[in-house]
Amino acid sequence: MMLNNNCCQWMTISVRRYSRIRPPRPVTVQPVIRVSNNIARLDAPKEGPKPRQLLSLPPFPGYPLPGKNSISVPGQAVHVTAISWVKYYFKGMWGSVIESHFREGLVRMEDPVSDKFFTQNEGQMKSMRKIKPNEVMKTGARVCVPVSIAETRISKRYDTIPSGTLYPNADEIRYLQRLVIYKDSAIIVLNKPPKLPVKGNLPIHNSMDALAAAALSYDNEEGPKLVHRLDRESSGILLLGRTKDSIAHLQWLFSNINQAKSSCKAWNDACEATHQRFWALVIGTPKESEGLICAPLSKVLLNDGKTERVVLAHQSGIEPHQEAITEYRVLGPKINGCSWIELRPLTYRKHQLRVHCAEALGTPIVGDYKYGWFVHSRWKQMPRVDFEPTTGKPYKLRRPEGLDVQKGSVLSKVSLLHLHCRELILPNIARFLHVLSKRSPELRSSDSQNPEVLRFVATMPSHMRISWNLMSSYLV
Repeated sequence: MMLNNNCCQWMTISVRRYSRIRPPRPVTVQPVIRVSNNIARLDAPKEGPKPRQLLSLPPFPGYPLPGKNSISVPGQAVHVTAISWVKYYFKGMWGSVIESHFREGLVRMEDPVSDKFFTQNEGQMKSMRKIKPNEVMKTGARVCVPVSIAETRISKRYDTIPSGTLYPNADEIRYLQRLVIYKDSAIIVLNKPPKLPVKGNLPIHNSMDALAAAALSYDNEEGPKLVHRLDRESSGILLLGRTKDSIAHLQWLFSNINQAKSSCKAWNDACEATHQRFWALVIGTPKESEGLICAPLSKVLLNDGKTERVVLAHQSGIEPHQEAITEYRVLGPKINGCSWIELRPLTYRKHQLRVHCAEALGTPIVGDYKYGWFVHSRWKQMPRVDFEPTTGKPYKLRRPEGLDVQKGSVLSKVSLLHLHCRELILPNIARFLHVLSKRSPELRSSDSQNPEVLRFVATMPSHMRISWNLMSSYLV
């Protein structure tokens, strides 16, 4: 009997020692002699540099880059250097910031043998090597940079629109015009702020379509109209058409790409390159670092008979449903129970990204209380402590001095939705408009000088920039 008690006690101690709740034992190191104020004492050695949180760029796609004209010299091969690829991905970022990261040796490239960001065993990063700015990029190569390369200053003002009406005043017109990223004869591209409805009904007057039609007409008789939609709580790139022909072709492009194609091969190739990329902060982290979500969606009515909700369709296939496909990729490690991911929708359904993250991946987006209320309630009540994969010590989530976190960030009492349309690549419809409308069989000489594909990158709103800086502040 005494022997059984000893065995049980030994098993209990072993379980507690290797419990997941407690961090692993610190590595034992030999003390060193320190001298201060002419007094010598034994103390632990200084800690080395902390592991940096890295951001993995997508694999290098090859040539030519979408939305960038590459000039080829006869007799010389066309190539793209590492610094050109990083500047292309972080369009709008100061070049001096990217160049300083290269000089300090912070930009690295994964080993060609490894093709994933994390190992499957212990979640540690694979071996990487430093790269020089003039190194030539190869197709499929993956570059990793610190998150500090994307940190930006936080604006003190809220990114909210003034109270608008169907007839905006001078302040509202100037505010909307500051949101314009790009404008030509066919389209207008905006960086939509959060909490601004895109399509308005009778009780909503300050929607984006109504304000844009009244304030962004410029010299046209009619104002621009929406081509696609974003959720009210989300932010990012919003596309509007300025003419009837451009609106029709772009709506086909976002609904059914086969209807948008024509007999012009250059236009068809540009349509194939069209895509959107979203950045989102989710609670938890997906099991796989990257993958493809193929989960059809259906709409249901709640018990009140008015509220509509999007859910994953059952496999029985009895109820009507729509196909929904999304590519995802994890951008970095999990910190404070959250992780950043990149989403690329291949179909455009209502609340597709929010439902796929919450129900298909099991990692709802921060601030999405409609589809992730249960996880949010548990996440608020159970604070998470994550550990650095190399040292086993907990991450120190320091709050930058003077930073107001009560702006809907990840640490605020009520977080705003952390879903942002960061990148959009689409055909330059102003170049192909004469061919699509069958006014001329071939491109005009003046249009041939314009690029075939346009690429836009929008900065994150204030609450997402605060969350980004907070989660990467331990690097400072």
